[in-house]
Amino acid sequence: MPREDGGAIRAPRKVLVVDDSAVVREALSAILRRAGHLVSTAADPIIAMDKMRRERPDAIVLDVEMPRMDGLTFLRQLMARDPLPVVVCSGLAGAGSEVALEALEAGAVALIEKPRLGVRGFLQESSMRISDAVAGALEARLARRGADDVPASPAPALPARTLRGTTQKVVAVGASTGGTEALRVLLEAMPPDAPGLAIVQHMPQEFTAAFAHRLAQTCRIDVKEAETGDALSPGRALIAPGNSHLLVRRSGAKYYAEVTGGELVSRHRPSVDVLFRSAAEAAGANAVGVILTGMGDDGARGMVALREAGAFTIAQDEASCIVFGMPKEAIRHGAVAEVLPLSRIARRVLEQT
Repeated sequence: MPREDGGAIRAPRKVLVVDDSAVVREALSAILRRAGHLVSTAADPIIAMDKMRRERPDAIVLDVEMPRMDGLTFLRQLMARDPLPVVVCSGLAGAGSEVALEALEAGAVALIEKPRLGVRGFLQESSMRISDAVAGALEARLARRGADDVPASPAPALPARTLRGTTQKVVAVGASTGGTEALRVLLEAMPPDAPGLAIVQHMPQEFTAAFAHRLAQTCRIDVKEAETGDALSPGRALIAPGNSHLLVRRSGAKYYAEVTGGELVSRHRPSVDVLFRSAAEAAGANAVGVILTGMGDDGARGMVALREAGAFTIAQDEASCIVFGMPKEAIRHGAVAEVLPLSRIARRVLEQT
């Protein structure tokens, strides 16, 4: 059925599900059809390419481990030839999570966990995350990539600096669709004495530790998946674990992380709103809030709390976003002090701390 979007009638969008598991294809198809999409399926990339020659989809949901051609090879060929929004749907954990993260670096715009059928409570939340990820992908702006492209070069080193003020500073960052690449650019630009950063990136729990480890290998600051009690100290960035909220807490002049469960907030766990509100309460004017590319409005209300507490707030600009949804909503709420291209955000953060 056509959907009404902003007062205009929009035709259903075409989504191609590529997965070698018939059960997963059936589950994903049911979820996406309920969301109003026209869904077709393929058991491997070879079949997918044949179907795409006959009808080009608007987005693809792609497994990474399949027969005849793996999903990563297919993705790289697709991005070099005819870029389409791709959501990687992976059940791989451990070492396999590295493959899924490589897919994000190769051009996929989101990463979701395969739905587990028969687990009460999980499927409903999983359905929401899958629907939201595909909706974000359908809004993504893509550029053609070479088949052998590697991630962009690190941002230029920033000049050494000393922390100003009598109290420690803390930076709270939120991102979703397209955020893994945006966070790489932001964190690689941070010098070893950068203020502590607390980060929410919407990502399944099986992948956040591997994501933090990959960032730690290329950054001059320490990057790790957050654990309760971890110090938010200079030269360190803490990534919220998937499926858990991350909060900033304060003890004296020092900040530390609290990782907790709880309900979905703004449709997410971890939620940017939860992080931002905790930073507003713990740090007030000693915080800097940054909202990056992403679908939806998570973080907008939390950024209002940050600004009302005296924090300096930054939103990524539309031109450099994969999806402008989250920054746009924060701007609409009057929560943003400055709107900047991604390449300038790190330097501005440092100027404020």
